Amino acid sequence: MPGPNGFAACALSPSARAVGEARHFTRRTLQGWRMCPGVADDATTVVSELVTNALRHGAASARLGGDDGFVALDLLCGAWLALTRQDGSVLCAVSDSGTSAPEIRPHDALAESGRGLHIVELLSDTWGWTPPDRLGKTVWATVPKRG
Repeated sequence: MPGPNGFAACALSPSARAVGEARHFTRRTLQGWRMCPGVADDATTVVSELVTNALRHGAASARLGGDDGFVALDLLCGAWLALTRQDGSVLCAVSDSGTSAPEIRPHDALAESGRGLHIVELLSDTWGWTPPDRLGKTVWATVPKRG
């Protein structure tokens, strides 16, 4: 549930519905925080890209790669989304159990995929990730207020 105090988090299912769930959660949370529509639009887009990457590259690689008990968590939860309000901007963070670092692909105008992190870079002040370990990583971006 969205928190009134500037922090909200939710678990996302490992299904294709997770991206839509994340967009809805982000928009509802930022409306509850009375964030300007421009920030909400940009944050929703950033979250959509981060969750898509987490489910496509993060959670999938963890399911394939491990033999310990952490793999079972991917079957229940594809990723975690956290939002933090910070003086008119929003920190969006998506955690998954993948152990590979995000990688920006070279720009290819004809490619059918591979633009997600370019979009995140364009819409955020700054973005990055925690060092991956055996439990996974968190990819984050700070979306600024416009103007």
